[in-house]
Amino acid sequence: MNATPSTASPTLDVQSARLRALPTYLFHRLDKAKAEYRARGPGKPLIDLGVGDPDRPTPDFIVSALRQAVKNPSTHRYPPSKGSAKFRQAAARFMDRRFGVSCDPDRHILACIGSKEGIAHLPLAVVDSGRTVLCPSLGYPVYHAGAVLADARPVNMPMREASGWTPLWEEVSPQDVQNAALMWVNYPNNPTGASVPLEFYAQAATFARDNSIMLASDQAYSELYYSEVTPDSLWKANGLDLEADPFIEFHSLSKGFNMTGWRIGFAVGNRAVIDALAKVKGPIDSGVFSAVQEAGIVALENYDHEDIAALRAMYTERLDATMDGVQKIGAKAQRPGAGLFIWAQCPKGPDGQPMDSWDFAMRSIDEAGVSLVPGAGFGNDGTHWFRIAMTVEAEQMAEAFERLAAIDWTA
Repeated sequence: MNATPSTASPTLDVQSARLRALPTYLFHRLDKAKAEYRARGPGKPLIDLGVGDPDRPTPDFIVSALRQAVKNPSTHRYPPSKGSAKFRQAAARFMDRRFGVSCDPDRHILACIGSKEGIAHLPLAVVDSGRTVLCPSLGYPVYHAGAVLADARPVNMPMREASGWTPLWEEVSPQDVQNAALMWVNYPNNPTGASVPLEFYAQAATFARDNSIMLASDQAYSELYYSEVTPDSLWKANGLDLEADPFIEFHSLSKGFNMTGWRIGFAVGNRAVIDALAKVKGPIDSGVFSAVQEAGIVALENYDHEDIAALRAMYTERLDATMDGVQKIGAKAQRPGAGLFIWAQCPKGPDGQPMDSWDFAMRSIDEAGVSLVPGAGFGNDGTHWFRIAMTVEAEQMAEAFERLAAIDWTA
């Protein structure tokens, strides 16, 4: 006898409470506005200064290394979850040559499938349910998301222009500090473009030690710099000790080497923290494709290659065009010394005050066909600011701001 199919609608909620707790992804609203602009056509092509995804190809010397490596059948097998010994050794040499930081590739280095993966998994490894994770109030959304998915509670550390866009951890409530297990810092910063001196890391380390908090540094933009003062590693700060301090720093090959789609990075940290993160990764992922690791080795060994210097020169041209454009629309921005982004205060609106960042971003798309990221999408401290990604050529950047300058923002 055949059962009669049920016509009742299923009532099962397939989303977990943790998933429901995640905020709406910042770019969903922007993507909708961009799609509506394109659908209106014909009109001026959309210039997208939103997502920080480099538009230039990966340098040839890295691509060539991948071509050679992928021909070797040994790279087609499961890679070691922690990363190959050769890749970890190359990462350790990079830390020594680039930052003057000596580390043991077996004890202190872990390969990541892009730094994003390691950042997202870290709270699962080191934060118990209900504990607090201190996050920059303006920062990479994955800091918050990783905490939520680990059943921890993200708490914002305020950031303001007057403090150089550094987190004001002294303004966090004593209860949240006491309950904190992990604290994130990120310099060069996304979205503000701010950089910090080594003294900042020493101060952050002191705060973390005094309150028994693990310190985690996100160094995704360290190789995109525009001056002789280059970004430094957390581990170079005075008084820090890889063997004694339970801290960790994440490095990425995505931005500085134009390798966003390759998904490769590494973490360098205290052995106990590295081992904890490796233990989480073990049952979740199978590591970075070995051929990509081989190409990553070549990239790290040649971080001072002329092609990488040429990338920085190209971004400097875009930075010049962007800073000129920001002035044309009556906005305010400080020239960053490193990173892929410019952080600017919105132009003045009808009330004579800087505009709300969402209003500015929506009008920019609708009236100029230029997509920018509203600062409020990163946190309340960005309500009157916006982020510009230098992901188009300098000529296109100039055109974008010519379009924006033609708009009367006070109307």
